[in-house]
Amino acid sequence: MKVTILGTGAYGLALSKILVENKNDVVMWTAFEDEKEELLNKGTTSKLKDFKFPKSINITTDLESAVLGSALIVIAIPTQFVTDVCKNLKKYFKSNQHICIASKGIEQGTCLFIHDMIKKHIKTRNIGAISGPSFATDLVKDVPVGLSLASKNKKTIELVKKAFSNNHFKLYATSDIIGIEVCGAVKNIIAIASGIIDGMGYPISTQAMLITESLHDIKALIHSLGGSKKTILSFAGFGDILLTCTSEKSRNYSFGKLIGSNATKEQLDEYNSKTTVEGLYTLKSIYKLIKNKKIKIPIINTIYNIVFKQEAKEKLIQYLMLK
Repeated sequence: MKVTILGTGAYGLALSKILVENKNDVVMWTAFEDEKEELLNKGTTSKLKDFKFPKSINITTDLESAVLGSALIVIAIPTQFVTDVCKNLKKYFKSNQHICIASKGIEQGTCLFIHDMIKKHIKTRNIGAISGPSFATDLVKDVPVGLSLASKNKKTIELVKKAFSNNHFKLYATSDIIGIEVCGAVKNIIAIASGIIDGMGYPISTQAMLITESLHDIKALIHSLGGSKKTILSFAGFGDILLTCTSEKSRNYSFGKLIGSNATKEQLDEYNSKTTVEGLYTLKSIYKLIKNKKIKIPIINTIYNIVFKQEAKEKLIQYLMLK
């Protein structure tokens, strides 16, 4: 089948390898001509080590041709660009096409999760989301990984499974798209906090304490937003939180470690200029969301105050000990 991936970031590229391996006809879209030319001319990218761009993939900057005739459209772009892309996608989207969200986060201003952002601009029920413990660098090495696949549409679940599932890429289906998106977004925030603890010199025992306490808070947030509490124990929940909060492969974790080790503002700004720290964008939005809805999630407030209000990072340890 024809599958279109919107975005040529590391994760989108890693997913393209799996789709090609599964004999799909893959098209990738990017808004940037230089990204297109780099992949076509070099066949490699600095975004993803050990990745060789498959010659069978068609890459284009023309959104209309990219999605024409595609059975499945994969959203793999940073959250802050999803709305603009959806406004353009609406012009070409057909009712028999399905959308799979591979991005994670929540929009600033509106505080909408990605499936709600899509529904706001495109009239369709054919929306699913994949999320789970899977770094792009691991996906391209064909190691066994498991992800959650959420959709309220059985046809979407069947189509996404057909496109992606193989002997090293497992998808576990659920209807709780709210819970899956909450987990995928918030785990990046917790990863920042875990990095802070590491940067302060505390061992993994303290990080495990943070992760455990965070599971309870995220479960409460999922429930408050209408999702299922049990989703916290899924690949997208505990699985992804465990991975992201214990590995320096995570950009969010690495950013937090800089904060914990007393990096200067200039060092933090330099890191942000070279790397997308999705958790920072998400933290602002989640903080606003829980404030607007009057939901008490203390861990979010604590991390927000350390990152954006320059409160002492020791407040994170105080929170854990007093909770």
